[in-house]
Amino acid sequence: MPKVGTREMFKRANEENYAVGAFNVNNMEIIQGIVEAADELKAPLILQVSAGARKYARHEYLVKLVEAALITTDIPIALHLDHGDSFELCKNVIDGGFSSVMIDGSKHNFEENIRLTKEVVKYAHDHNIPVEAELGKLAGVEDDVKVDQKDAFYTDAHQAAEFVERTECDSLAVAIGTSHGAYKFKSEPKLNFDRLKEIQELLPEKYPLVLHGASTVIPEFVYLCNTYGGKLGDARGVPEEMIKKAAGMNVAKVNIDTDLRLAMTGNIRKAFHDNPENFDPRKYLGPARTAIKDMVIRKIKILGCDGKAF
Repeated sequence: MPKVGTREMFKRANEENYAVGAFNVNNMEIIQGIVEAADELKAPLILQVSAGARKYARHEYLVKLVEAALITTDIPIALHLDHGDSFELCKNVIDGGFSSVMIDGSKHNFEENIRLTKEVVKYAHDHNIPVEAELGKLAGVEDDVKVDQKDAFYTDAHQAAEFVERTECDSLAVAIGTSHGAYKFKSEPKLNFDRLKEIQELLPEKYPLVLHGASTVIPEFVYLCNTYGGKLGDARGVPEEMIKKAAGMNVAKVNIDTDLRLAMTGNIRKAFHDNPENFDPRKYLGPARTAIKDMVIRKIKILGCDGKAF
């Protein structure tokens, strides 16, 4: 099956009150584990690549790995740029075979964010590629995206309505209390569902919204990382019940990266601890791939997109 865009995915998700999982990829084993999970549950899937992952693995390798995955399954898969920070980067990935892009102008002021987003939207729409944009700032760290807690702020609902109207972006990432990275919250996190509802009421009906920084930081993976050489302490993420609630409120896409890293790293550390003389990559990357598959199965069920492949 060829790569697909996200417009139909999001339309169906909002009509049927579920969200599509968007999982960050860096190498072959991560892609394999994610795709195997989505194929088993017959779920639509977004594989997303950050600028950092693209530098690490190279654009060409990642595109070909995703194309290889498409040969193995008939589920719809979108290849998405996560946190594109320039028109040039978005143009390059569109020209290079991506089927969806995000332009993140949230570090700029409102007018500059609109200008940059409009520039990307024009080029992308000319090539029939949907565009995700961002308004508001999430705290935390993800690759080159670093925002201190004091600089984070919720998305303003009135600005969101104006932003969507003026830019014609296809989906909007909003800040309602999620955070990038494993070190998310010092106290019990709470998503601002009142703010989410306010944003939705001012946007066009069933307009697709996106949650970034939505990993739940699964305790068993934190335990593995801590037990076998890590120092994550009591890192915590967004409770799964909150993610499930958001998925039923026109949040059509939920980003997951940190949980993938923890699942892979925790299981690799355990493999080396259990067999320190091992030097066969298959013996430690294999269990890590299985852990990713199991974790993604869990996420897909929380988001409610199992059985929704079209």
